[in-house]
Order: sequence, then structure tokens, then C-alpha cells
Amino acid sequence: MSKIQCIHYGDIHTTLENKILDFHNEGYLISFLKDGLIAEELLHTVDFPYLKDGDLIIVDVSEDYIGVCKCIEMKNINEKHIISGLHTIAVRDLKNTTTKGFRTYILMHPQVVRQLRRIATGTSVYSVSKTNLSKVMLPIPPIVEQEKIAKILFCWDKVISTTQTQLIQVQLRNKWLMNQLLSGKRRIKRYVNSEQIHQTILGELPVDWKLNSLKNILSQVKKSFTPLKAELYQQIGIRSHTKGIFYKDKVTGAALGDKRVFWIEANCFIVNIVFAWEHAIAKTTEKEIGMIASHRFPMYKPKVGVLYLDFLLYYFKSLRGKQLLELASPGGAGRNKTLGQSEFMKLQFPVPSLQEQIAIASLLNESEKELKLMNDKLLYLKEQKKGLIKILLTGRKKVT
Repeated sequence: MSKIQCIHYGDIHTTLENKILDFHNEGYLISFLKDGLIAEELLHTVDFPYLKDGDLIIVDVSEDYIGVCKCIEMKNINEKHIISGLHTIAVRDLKNTTTKGFRTYILMHPQVVRQLRRIATGTSVYSVSKTNLSKVMLPIPPIVEQEKIAKILFCWDKVISTTQTQLIQVQLRNKWLMNQLLSGKRRIKRYVNSEQIHQTILGELPVDWKLNSLKNILSQVKKSFTPLKAELYQQIGIRSHTKGIFYKDKVTGAALGDKRVFWIEANCFIVNIVFAWEHAIAKTTEKEIGMIASHRFPMYKPKVGVLYLDFLLYYFKSLRGKQLLELASPGGAGRNKTLGQSEFMKLQFPVPSLQEQIAIASLLNESEKELKLMNDKLLYLKEQKKGLIKILLTGRKKVT
């Protein structure tokens, strides 16, 4: 047995897509390479067991055909004992028809992508065989032009990578800020009446924060009606992991049948009782007026002057809030973990002064806006890169 390292296809999908893996950075070895004992006799199953500089590692399986054939390129590998892992294909340019760096982008050429879509097989999972991949025609420009194209696209990738790192940092900071503010560990000084803390069933909280059951500070909104058979109605749904409300296709009243439905009211806390444990919560807005929801989407309004809606929403977005939703959702996994609405209303909830609630929600709202701007920037850069790939790899724009 010989201890070697392999590159995992899952890491290529999630983290390393279309990157040049520079082994001067030892962090890659720790983060993305899987240690393991591999029998030497298994190594003969590949044409060249150990990877070298310039080799491509291509993923041959994905849950959608767009993800098939994502790849990374090796750099500064220095005779390290590293092989491509399961569900990958190792490729080496034996005739030196391509330059380092450019190889990373070859499979992004629009004509190549169309070929890959044709040869990808499967339904729920798509895969490409080594035999079919070897038949793909690759449009290759002259070496000098390859180097220039690679340099341009590498600059974009560098900016994208930097932006992704910044985005992760902002996400982590926002989570920390949310947990600190909503637990009272970090306070806004002008609203602090006492520096003391005390132990509660929700953990340590400031003594000037009151605990109250949700039934005392929330009221359920239930405006039911009988759908007209010939009328069209738009239902809403709630995505898990605090991803917000989405709109379903319109249906007739006849299609709804005997289903109990309710009109959506704006400015309510709304939850999907089937997936509350999976953080399926949201806030209704003016946009949803005139839409409907079933009995599985109860709505609640905060008591005026006591509870601020955005503070309530942010609290249930936090880790502590998720734990409370899970507590009120007994049962096994999936659809068996339905939120008990009476249990939900019995939950104890921390209530700072209304002014402090508004201030906390305002801070968290600003941090969310910053995160959205960062995410929009990242999406814009990725779209720019797609545009560059189309005009550079197809020769529509010559690099001078």
C-alpha cells in the first residue's frame, strides 16, 4: 500500500471550478486534496498514475449537464504523488498544441459546450465517458493568441476569486453580528439601561430585555374565503433556508377544490409549517396582496408598540431562532416534522425596548444590503467572463 493524494470531484464542482491549482500554495493540499491509502495495483487503471504540470482534471459526472466537464489545471506540482480521484478524467497535452493557462478554458468554448451537451448521458445524474470525450473537436487558436486569451481570462478569474473571498467574509461577519445583537452580547449603547445579564431559558440575556411568550406579542391573521371556480388565484410558497417567498403558477378555484385557503395580508411573519425546521420563514409585503396561501402558511402580526416585525424576522433567521422552530416541530425527518402552531405560540421570546428592536433590525438590514451588493458584483463579474469567453474563444474579437 502506498499513501498518495487525490483530487475530489466534489471540490472541483464547489470550489476549484476552472482554476489553475498552483501547488506553491500548500493550503490547497490541506483544503482540497483527500488523503488516503490506495493500493498500488489500482494505479494501472489510468494511463499516467501521477499528475504533472499542465494536466487537466475533468469532472465526468454532475447533477445537471452544465456541470459536466468542469476542470482544473495543475501547476507547480513538483513530482508530488497526486492522482485524479473518483468521477474525474485526467488529460495531458502530449503534442504541446495548447499553452498552460489556456487549457483551463478550452471546454468553455460555445461549440465545445454544445458537443458536451450532446454526449452527456443520464436523467437525474449526467455523465460523460472518456471515449466520447476523446471525440470532442476543440477549436485551437495559435499559441501566441492562446497566451493572450489566457492572460485576460485569468485576470477576470482573479477578480472573481477575490470577490468570492470578500463575499464569504461578509457572510461570516453578518452571521456573527446577527448572533451578537440578537443575544444581547453586543448592544447599542444609547438603549442600554443596565449592563447586567441574567440566565434565562434562552441563555444569558440583558436584564432589561423581557421574556414573553409569542401568544402575548403575536396575533394570527386568518382571512379565509371560498374560491370561485372560474376565477384564477396565485398561490405563494416559502423557500427553505430563509430564501424568501416565491410565486406559484395561477390556478382556478375549481383546481383548488376543497383546499382551505386564505388571503395574504401585508407586513406579516409567515411560516411554512411543514418546513419550519428547515428555516422556511419570510415576511409578506404589499406585492403579495391579492395572492393566497393554504392553511400550511399561517401568518402572524406583532403587537403594536411591543414587537417590531423585522426584529422578529431576524431573530427567527438566527441560529437561536432556528432552534426554537425545531423545538416546536417534533417528529422525525422531512414532512413528519410539522410545526405545532400551539407549541409555536408558547415559545418564549426575548423582547428589548421597541426602539432597540428597530435599531438592531436597521443594522442587520444594512449588513444584508452590503451582502446583496457584493453578491450582485460577483454575478456581474461572472456574466462579464461569459461574454469574454464567447468573443475571445470564438475569435469574434481578436486579441492585439
